[in-house]
Amino acid sequence: MDVTTAFFYLFSAVMLFAAFQVITARNPVHAVLFLMLAFSQAAGLWLLLQAEFLAVILVLVYLGAVMVLFLFVVMMLDIHIERIRRGFWRNFPLALAVGAVIAIEMGIVVVGGFDLTHAPAMADALNQSGQYSNTRALGVLLYGHYLFPVEVAVTILLVAMIAAIALTYRERHDNKAIDPGLQVRVQPKDRVQILKMASTQAAPPPAPAPAASGTKTPEAKS
Repeated sequence: MDVTTAFFYLFSAVMLFAAFQVITARNPVHAVLFLMLAFSQAAGLWLLLQAEFLAVILVLVYLGAVMVLFLFVVMMLDIHIERIRRGFWRNFPLALAVGAVIAIEMGIVVVGGFDLTHAPAMADALNQSGQYSNTRALGVLLYGHYLFPVEVAVTILLVAMIAAIALTYRERHDNKAIDPGLQVRVQPKDRVQILKMASTQAAPPPAPAPAASGTKTPEAKS
């Protein structure tokens, strides 16, 4: 067994353990942490498959942003664990059936959807050529062959984002709002007032000097 195979079994075992803990953990925060561990092991598997771009995206996007967001949301939510546990065994047969169907579908795709006989030879030929880039191949595949599904997915995500903002928006009455329509229809005379003023003005007359305290005015003598 070489080093690559040993790391493959190590990453796979840790990922399976973390995935099992995600669905069996009693604390939601612990479940999110185990999910982050599973994603990190999946990134290691991508590195072993020489898909560095996918591994970096998995770490940056899911571990660095999405999972951290999920963790904060789960920590701030007031989740009643006991209430959720009551319906676990009632829905367990349905969940088991759905899981079996998903497992069968994944097995069919893995076994029949990939040509594993010619894959090692093709990978070795591409690596020896030195001109192959998995990032470029992924971009050509997504934005070339699967362009329409990508556009549909982007549109659905955009609609979901707008719907989430609209559902959570609450109008506040203690803040000042600006109407863009009034800003567009404003006229210069409503904002600016022009005043005509003389360019020069006469100097004001000098103020009279105050009388001394020891002198008497003519009115006082009379």
